[in-house]
Amino acid sequence: MFRLFAILLLLSATPLAAQTGEETAPSGPIAVEADAGTDSAIATKIRGILTQIDGFGQVRVSVSSGVVTLSGNVRSSAELEELEALVTRVEGVAAIRNQVAETTDLSERLTPVVDRFQNRVDTTIAFLPLLAVAFLAFLAITILGFFLAARSFPFNRIAPNAFIADIYRQILRIAFAIAGLVIALDILDATALLGTILGAAGIIGLAIGFAVKDTVENFIASIMLSIRQPFEPNDVVEIEGDIGNVIRLTSRATVLLSPDGNHIRIPNSLVFKSRIVNYTRNAERRFDFTLGIDADADIAAARDTAQAALESLPFVLSAPAPATWVQDVGDSNVLLFLAGWIDQRETDFARARGEAIRTAKSALETAGFGLPEPIYRLRFDDARALLTATETDRQSTPAPQPRPAPAPAAAVQTEKDDTIEKLVEEERETTEDDLLSKQPRLE
Repeated sequence: MFRLFAILLLLSATPLAAQTGEETAPSGPIAVEADAGTDSAIATKIRGILTQIDGFGQVRVSVSSGVVTLSGNVRSSAELEELEALVTRVEGVAAIRNQVAETTDLSERLTPVVDRFQNRVDTTIAFLPLLAVAFLAFLAITILGFFLAARSFPFNRIAPNAFIADIYRQILRIAFAIAGLVIALDILDATALLGTILGAAGIIGLAIGFAVKDTVENFIASIMLSIRQPFEPNDVVEIEGDIGNVIRLTSRATVLLSPDGNHIRIPNSLVFKSRIVNYTRNAERRFDFTLGIDADADIAAARDTAQAALESLPFVLSAPAPATWVQDVGDSNVLLFLAGWIDQRETDFARARGEAIRTAKSALETAGFGLPEPIYRLRFDDARALLTATETDRQSTPAPQPRPAPAPAAAVQTEKDDTIEKLVEEERETTEDDLLSKQPRLE
């Protein structure tokens, strides 16, 4: 039992790659004539080759009838494969009996590793001066790009605003950095790495672009809005249902000041894709409203009365002229549509519309036209008695008489209110981040 255990222990201590003892026959024909001189010449040739290659010093060679027997130790499986491939190429070798094994000696296994590490250290040290020159070239070209980008000319001259000028500067910095990288790699004779670096950068950029798609979309929208500005500072605009005066356009959002004095920030991507109504671009603006008169009234006379009331207002423009027409017939009245034009540079829109409604209503009531309230018909079970009473009441109800002229109303201020515009100017003075240029290229 002890002997069996000892045998198993010895077997477990054999080299990592045991001697295979397999014979390998080189491809090609085998010579018919083989003598001791030929075998000796083959062995001498193989030994001479192995002595010139590091790692094969412990390999022993014997040849008999063209069959080469290899024995000894090598340091790795790679050397074992290299040895067999080398011997196969020797002319006259009919077969190879490979009995070489990998050594388990620690010093022999670590020696090539230490040698490779030492060689790499020596190569790196010898490479440092060239690496320093390449780095200095890259640094000098990059610094030159940053220096040129810091100049105000010609970027501020060719760019429509500061935001676009900063983009031009950033492009110049990146271009000089890439040029410096190419020159540095050329000095190191490693220009083949440039394609790999640019490819990896492209893949990373694509992944980041998908991750921050909304941010990229907003950035591009900011560029487009700053180049083709659909509004100017203090323009009254409506964007996605929000109405206000434009304060500024930043690289992220459009800021409005609502009539209530509240700040409204709308992302530029939404502004770029939305329907924008600019109420300030055209100085002339139309207001309109509807008034209902009795269904049995003289519609033509009521229309002329309302038209004359609009024309009498001093702030209503004569060209384009105000207009009045029948819009619709309701359940209990006839709707008149009244419209007039004002000059927004001199007249406040909301005040003018309110004064026009008051004046037209007063004129109609003074002329005897009633402005009826909605009438509802109710059904009762005793409909015959109610019908008789209704006819009696209708016959006894007197026709509406013209009302006396109302007392003159106090003068209503319809001049333009510049309160919001002053607040906008104050807001614009407190910030410099504004992409709206003073001389914009308006759409």
